[in-house]
Amino acid sequence: MVGSTTSTPETTSGSLQRDYAYCAEVTRRSSSNFYYAFHLLPPEKRQALCAVYAFCRFVDDIADRSDPNWSPRDAIARWREEVAAVYAGRPTHPISRALADAVQRYPLQQRYFQELITGVEMDLTRRSYQTWADLRQYCYRVASTVGLLCIEIFGYENPSARQYAVDLGIAFQLTNILRDVREDAERGRVYLPRADLEQFDCSERDLLSGRYSPQVAALLAFECGRARAFYLRARSALAPEDRRTLAPAEAMRLIYQRLLGRIEAQNFNVFGPRVTLPRYEKLSLALAAWGRSHLSRAF
Repeated sequence: MVGSTTSTPETTSGSLQRDYAYCAEVTRRSSSNFYYAFHLLPPEKRQALCAVYAFCRFVDDIADRSDPNWSPRDAIARWREEVAAVYAGRPTHPISRALADAVQRYPLQQRYFQELITGVEMDLTRRSYQTWADLRQYCYRVASTVGLLCIEIFGYENPSARQYAVDLGIAFQLTNILRDVREDAERGRVYLPRADLEQFDCSERDLLSGRYSPQVAALLAFECGRARAFYLRARSALAPEDRRTLAPAEAMRLIYQRLLGRIEAQNFNVFGPRVTLPRYEKLSLALAAWGRSHLSRAF
């Protein structure tokens, strides 16, 4: 069932188009910011990106399933095998069958899929991070790898696009971590580095208990500043010749930066309702990114 986003590979029947439709439905139902960024792409690129996103969604959800009969380590192992099967021409799941077609069309490296799985595996073994270097590695594995896959589908000319994808992925993941402080705390997780907490005289207990204070606000302001620095680094790595093809990534940048701005506007109190954007605002930002990219090539 598409409604359950935590799955392991299993043999199913159906045409390639049904497999791609399955991936598109996973993407649509997730209400992801990716969906709005992909909307104006040509069908072939949109299909490939939905396959990549659906894979990411399924794998990312492995660590969060609460079913006592569920074995996340078994699921991790089976998805590792399925990724290998994609490149060996023997996929069994609708997502991996769609990916097997996508990797024939675009230079998607297997190691990025495997590194993403390694990042998700970190959620099975770690509840916190000591330093920014530790957290940055996690962000690279679960987010930058996705960007490195996506740019191969978007297309680019300048090799600096790879650094753009890495920095933007880190910025996106930091933004997600900041807006999900409360939800992660409910799962017993604190992603913000202990070294940063100590710097601002905070404790993991403050975040786990949802205790908002001037110290916590200062900590989160610091982390928002770090995220903004990575957004700026990404923008500086975006070559003029790639602005048009990477417009979908720029659409996501605008959406995620707007989310970060909302966190800042509420004085970094992330213990209430999760910060979100309405659909019309996401679509407006996506259209703005597309418009800017086309204007940049016109002059």
